[in-house]
Amino acid sequence: MEKGKIKVTAEDIFPVIKKFLYSDQEIFLRELVSNATDAILKLKTLISLGKFSKKIDDLIIEIIIDKPNKILKIRDNGIGMTKKEVEKYINQIAFSGAEDFLKKYKIKEIIGHFGLGFYSSFMVSEKVEIISKSYKDYEKAIHWICDGSTNFSIKTIEKQNSGTEIILHIKNNYKEFLEEKRIKTLLSKYCKFMPIPIFLGESEEGKNKNKNKNKIINNPFPVWKKNPINLKKEDYINFYKELYSIKMEDPLFWIHLNIDHPFKLTGVLFFPKIKNQIELQKDKIHFYQNQVYVTDNLEGIVPDFLNLLKGVIDSPDIPLNVSRSDLKSDSSVKQISGYITRKVADQLEKLCKTNREDFEKKWEEIKIIIEYGMISNHKFYLKAKKFALYPDLNNKYYLLEEYLEKIKLKNKFKDDKIIVFYSSNLESQNSYIETIKNKGYKILLLDSPIVGHLIQKIEIDYKNINFYRVDSDQLDKLLKNYNVNEQEISEQEKKELKNSLIKHLDPEKFLIKIKDLDQFSLPFMITIPEFVRRMKEISLTGNPMFNLKNFNDKYNIIVNKNHKLIKKILNEKNLKKKQNLIKESLNLVMLSHNLLKGKKLTYFISKSYENLLKKD
Repeated sequence: MEKGKIKVTAEDIFPVIKKFLYSDQEIFLRELVSNATDAILKLKTLISLGKFSKKIDDLIIEIIIDKPNKILKIRDNGIGMTKKEVEKYINQIAFSGAEDFLKKYKIKEIIGHFGLGFYSSFMVSEKVEIISKSYKDYEKAIHWICDGSTNFSIKTIEKQNSGTEIILHIKNNYKEFLEEKRIKTLLSKYCKFMPIPIFLGESEEGKNKNKNKNKIINNPFPVWKKNPINLKKEDYINFYKELYSIKMEDPLFWIHLNIDHPFKLTGVLFFPKIKNQIELQKDKIHFYQNQVYVTDNLEGIVPDFLNLLKGVIDSPDIPLNVSRSDLKSDSSVKQISGYITRKVADQLEKLCKTNREDFEKKWEEIKIIIEYGMISNHKFYLKAKKFALYPDLNNKYYLLEEYLEKIKLKNKFKDDKIIVFYSSNLESQNSYIETIKNKGYKILLLDSPIVGHLIQKIEIDYKNINFYRVDSDQLDKLLKNYNVNEQEISEQEKKELKNSLIKHLDPEKFLIKIKDLDQFSLPFMITIPEFVRRMKEISLTGNPMFNLKNFNDKYNIIVNKNHKLIKKILNEKNLKKKQNLIKESLNLVMLSHNLLKGKKLTYFISKSYENLLKKD
């Protein structure tokens, strides 16, 4: 038996690799199964090149749990290793057999790149054995043993078929990795779509001899690796359910990614039903390399707004750190991110053009994704002009340019600005909506939580457009009808009216403004100062710079001095009756904005019942 020492740069680097190279101990299974997959893919390559002619019935990976002996085995019937290869790739840390193979045969479909993955096994094992036989018939099989120190032993043995078996002697504090349920969970997480069939057995030899398709615990041929021409709707739906095992609604539609140059990338992105909520993603986009799960943290690869989608991205060209657990910053990553953004935008434009009616039906479910993209990614914003929709109050959808063309003559105001009126809540803003409709103007319904951001983006892009919400405190100047008879109010009357009103209002919350509106507008209206309102909308999206606590509730009480009720209040000589008119009027406008609460609400209801009784 030959013995030797693993060659490392420093004596203490080995324990560092074992303990700190990987952020989670469970990664060892992914690494060992990936190595087994590599071994089989290499053998397949040699077969395709005519360099290996021996018949093998099934190229597979077996995971064997021997719980009584605290052993976990990962076995493949792939290319195997010679004694020299073990000495090079196992005994000398950081040499990668995969890298050498790629260079020699000029192929890309190999998983491994680092040569360190094998050593993750020592995180959970007190001893590791390798039994391996090279595909080269003249080479002897070897048996390698290491106890986790830098010492190892290696000897030649007899073994019939090519392949490698890794035998892990699991540490006492990691017995969880001897439980079938735990191993199945890890295989499902990391190896669900590996390209080689994986079988799981609970005990030693014999139990896996009669293999059948039902025992394969992975899907070697996932949807994203297939040609979309050959796929049906059901194939994508079934894959979506396979990808996310919890019960979920079917996706609205999906985008199949497939590119070979200047980088290789495949994948499927699903648009789920989101509506008006930006929620913390529980089921994120999964990133794979050659069908090996890496992470669901795709910062840098996928723009933030596309993290609201679900699905898979697979690329061998995205650089990872040495432990394959995290992504590295790289110029190619930016290219890939740009491609994904462009591809998604192109597909959305195509869907909108080819079936506008169906796209409109889906809009309410996907608008939050598209609007988020428009405010966060300028290139996407420019493309989104061709498919971003804006509904009016009658559920008729327009592209922005279509809508501007429709309203440009009627809605052109001072300085040739086109004013776009919109509502964010049909119920609470109904009185304002009716006022604007009665003047012949059209109104959009923009009710997503990020609409404040979006309209600011559009106003910057379109210098001749201003958006005004129907309850804006600035609308009185726009909507004033100069052809109506105005009611003259002296400065003394204005002062008395304000004093009478303020008795029923909190001066810290309400600012009284007497305006020159026409007699058809309401006598009293409540508006929020435009700046405060927009900042509150921004704060609702989670921007820490604009915390709701920083904005006290502020309201404008708009008094329409040309309304008949205001004239009646001014002309009322009985002070008590005047106060009752003011009180009841304010209660009505407060109630319409859900601002009438507590004792004031109770009083208003009681008073209303009394008035009903008086009518009898």
